[in-house]
Amino acid sequence: MSAICADLRAEHEAVDGLVARLAEADWDRQTPAPGWAIRDQVSHLAYFDRAAITAVTEPERFQAETAALLAAPQGLGDRDLALGRSATGAGLLLAWREGGRALLGAFAPLDPKARIPWYGPAMGALSFATARLMETWAHAQDIADTLGLRRPATERLRHVAHLGVLARPFSFAAHGRQAPPDPVRVELTSPSGDRWDWGAEDATDRVAGPALDFCLVVTQRRHPIDTDLVVVGEVASEWIGIAQAFAGPPGPGRAPGQFARRV
Repeated sequence: MSAICADLRAEHEAVDGLVARLAEADWDRQTPAPGWAIRDQVSHLAYFDRAAITAVTEPERFQAETAALLAAPQGLGDRDLALGRSATGAGLLLAWREGGRALLGAFAPLDPKARIPWYGPAMGALSFATARLMETWAHAQDIADTLGLRRPATERLRHVAHLGVLARPFSFAAHGRQAPPDPVRVELTSPSGDRWDWGAEDATDRVAGPALDFCLVVTQRRHPIDTDLVVVGEVASEWIGIAQAFAGPPGPGRAPGQFARRV
């Protein structure tokens, strides 16, 4: 847990570096996520960081509140955006920072295998913290794209890539499909030049290329055609076309050509 918390802290610091000096008007700049401004991206992270704290520290309360929320006709609605739309940029930033510190404090003492309730199935603490890292990285990409900034790729991308590989069955299920049983080999080049791989070496279906491109695709921040990924086989192609490392219904993703070769 200490290692994943250190990496999650680093992702929080990366977001902070993007937004800490924004002028108030810049918080309202529209991001590639339709209808979401920069303030909405940070508000979303702040909301679910706080929800995660409750899930860790008060699991019964979290489960009761979640059951009531999901039973409501409007579901979540825009609850995750309410803070950002009612606060100044500075106020939102302060709330997000405080929540991030509290989240890391809640994660640090956990047994990595401890089960944490969430909106779907309960998750192991290590996977739960990794999912928060993935969400933080993905929403930071939206902010960076809005500001026209290129972020340095780091070895922390391995966490995002790992979730993306593990989420292959869910990606199909989210689209009402059964995941094909055929294995898919994933071979990625890390930012430092190392190779990360998953799956059987002799698999016919394969995905290969830069780890950054794979992470951008599985978080739906880039269309596959706008990356240097090499995809071989029908099963691999079908998966990469719908891949998502995040929970919930399929997102709209990014249109082909929207960010051609731009990171």
